[in-house]
Amino acid sequence: QVQLVESGGGLVQAGGSLRLSCAASGRTFSRYTMGWFRQAPGKEREFVAAISWSGGSGHYADSVKGRFTISRDNAKNTVPLQMNSLKPEDTAVYYCAASQYSGIYYNTGRYDYWGQGTQVTVSS
Repeated sequence: QVQLVESGGGLVQAGGSLRLSCAASGRTFSRYTMGWFRQAPGKEREFVAAISWSGGSGHYADSVKGRFTISRDNAKNTVPLQMNSLKPEDTAVYYCAASQYSGIYYNTGRYDYWGQGTQVTVSS
């Protein structure tokens, strides 16, 4: 069982930066692939970034590649998402998710645990 809590959302102007964090509880956190998703009003939840249980390079949606960076600290049970050069179209509720499957997955169905989400609003 893994419980996830996101933090760090807020209001920022276009071009600015935010750093989201996902705090996970559970002794087996280091075994899970971790992902970030987002959902804008009236739209489906979409993949943003993911990182495997061992860390290393993250995997990104084309819309955020080069601007967002995902990482993980298995000692602290955290998964930060650094977001730079933010755009109004990045406005959404951002969710942290954990997958018990090895590998990287882009669809929500492969993730077993979800946080409650944190709002990110980017003004133009």
